[in-house]
Amino acid sequence: RVTKEVDSTSKEAKSFLKQQEKWQSSAPASLPTVSGVKRPSGMSSLLGKIGSKKQKMSTLEKSKLDWENFKEEEGIVEELAIHNRGKDGYIERKAFLERVDHRQFEIERDIRLSRMKP
Repeated sequence: RVTKEVDSTSKEAKSFLKQQEKWQSSAPASLPTVSGVKRPSGMSSLLGKIGSKKQKMSTLEKSKLDWENFKEEEGIVEELAIHNRGKDGYIERKAFLERVDHRQFEIERDIRLSRMKP
């Protein structure tokens, strides 16, 4: 657990408080009612309790979560989607470079095969 002290008027503090409010407001609603819950019994229940360790969040998962939160806070989700769709998008550039590389490989392969036959 990491603790960090920030000014109460900072953007980071406000986002933290907003996040805390979301957690508190959603927690009571997510608790199941006793009458509708079926209790698991037997060995599978015991093994499930023993084997159910809390999964740690990996660095990649944490980074992805942070990036998603940042996009939502800044309101840039639509802007990023529009930018990545166009010709200047990263995915489009990677696909183009991959197609060019494949064509170049085919040309070089054809030249090598033509030199081997005679």
